[in-house]
Amino acid sequence: MEELDLHGRGYLELHSLEMLLLKPLSETMTKGGKLAEPNWHKQLYRRARYFLKDNWRRCWVMLLWLSICAGLFAWKFMQYRHRAVFKVMGYCVCVAKGGAETLKFNMALTLLPVCRNTITWLRSRTTLGRFVPSNDNLNFHKMIAVGISVGAGLHIISHLTCDFPRLVHATDDEYEPMKPFFGDVKPPNYWWFLKGTEGWTGLVMLVLMAITFTLATGRFRKRELRRPKTKKSKSLVESKNPNSLPGLLGRLTRSVSASHNRLTMLINASFNRFTGYNAFLYTHHLFVIVYALLIVHGHFLYLIKKWQKKTTCMYLTVPIVVYACERLTRTLRSRVRLVEKIKVAVHPHPASLLSLHMSKPEGFRFKGGQYIFIKCPDVSKFEWHPFSITSAPEDDCVSIHIKALGDWTEDLRDAFLKVLL
Repeated sequence: MEELDLHGRGYLELHSLEMLLLKPLSETMTKGGKLAEPNWHKQLYRRARYFLKDNWRRCWVMLLWLSICAGLFAWKFMQYRHRAVFKVMGYCVCVAKGGAETLKFNMALTLLPVCRNTITWLRSRTTLGRFVPSNDNLNFHKMIAVGISVGAGLHIISHLTCDFPRLVHATDDEYEPMKPFFGDVKPPNYWWFLKGTEGWTGLVMLVLMAITFTLATGRFRKRELRRPKTKKSKSLVESKNPNSLPGLLGRLTRSVSASHNRLTMLINASFNRFTGYNAFLYTHHLFVIVYALLIVHGHFLYLIKKWQKKTTCMYLTVPIVVYACERLTRTLRSRVRLVEKIKVAVHPHPASLLSLHMSKPEGFRFKGGQYIFIKCPDVSKFEWHPFSITSAPEDDCVSIHIKALGDWTEDLRDAFLKVLL
């Protein structure tokens, strides 16, 4: 009945109800079959109110994150706006340093949303779960990845296309304030920057992050990328059966057709090999190298010589320690809480469903609707996958049902089929 309370009073007046009932249906209904709001701004206000009521926790977290990123960027931008390097490099160095500051912050922050045990503890043991949408941790992780891409793009593009060329082409008088940072001799060419520690570490990080982010996108992770189809030519050679063509022309056509088929099979095999969940998981571990290079890159800076002003380690220390403890906890718990398979059932057709009934580890408790992470060393020694618990909390066993939809689940089904058959 909220549609009838157009003024938001919390009750309905009799004359308002009579007017609404006596109006023609075309005047009181919209295309979707709902009562029309007489004022568009009230309708917009109502939609905004409902949206904020449902998403207020997401909104304030996103607003806080964007505010911190904007504040860090503005702080570094204004800091380098008043330094001597601004006279040579201009606003490019301000943009580069502002992007670098947001990059360091997001590289530190992106580790926290994937600390599952820490998030579960904070949600269940503290009041933080009332104000933070902990179930959206992976979505926030993806948003931070977008922030990393933006910060890295601003930093790299500003340096490569603006800062370095300006410094190379600076006059002797313009280069005079730069001697404490780049040496008494002006860099002779563009290659001087790229072969230095700051240059090659930045380029390697760029390549590794590009590979990781590309294979982490949904189309590559789920193997949903559409490969282009070859169009059939309407030539006389292809319109006929290759086996019916005479002599050299027939052999040439059959050879081209066989080569095309082999190339197609090779492309499909390569696509399946280098995409999917396994590719996503293993390339994500390249970030171990990225973080190591980021620390090295942040130590050998051109424009900052005092160690107390180098903030890379300040950003990364606490998140890396928390994430390392998280991974150590997972490893210890996986070795302590081993389970024995009680019953395995594989239904190959039509749903390719696998049901597992396992004994409860000692001290294991759960509630209805929760999920668990499982690992099968025979399939992969490092991969953990979440599955909803299908058994009741009072049952003597823990059961899950798995549908073979991806590479890991298909390998798990095939592994059990080999044992059962």
